[in-house]
Amino acid sequence: METLPERAPLILVVDDTEDARDMYGFGLLFEGFRVETACNGGEAVAKATRLHPDAIVMDLMMPGITGWDATRLLKQDPRTENIPVLALTASQEPESRFKAWDAGVQAFLTKPCEPRVLAGEVRRLLESRPSA
Repeated sequence: METLPERAPLILVVDDTEDARDMYGFGLLFEGFRVETACNGGEAVAKATRLHPDAIVMDLMMPGITGWDATRLLKQDPRTENIPVLALTASQEPESRFKAWDAGVQAFLTKPCEPRVLAGEVRRLLESRPSA
């Protein structure tokens, strides 16, 4: 999906639903980001470790390694612990939000979410990162 210059921030979009990956991925591309996708938590951890994206948009409810578990794994690894993670989930349960914060996410949005809103929240996350 990557089509922008190297200097554009790289965002990893993780969702087990292809339509969601496409909609949010293309929305972020349109907003000026480079995008990679992953279809489950295991693939997300592997790609994040290899690509070191600037931010991750993580679905929470996925089969196998959930978004909560993938986020915990990323936050425990020194190579990926500083990558901001934005939870994007269809769950309206307050418990999902608490579990997401506990796992280490820095932002939380509920689906359906307009791609522009997602892009704005990703920008906010990137701007609030400590300088390296």
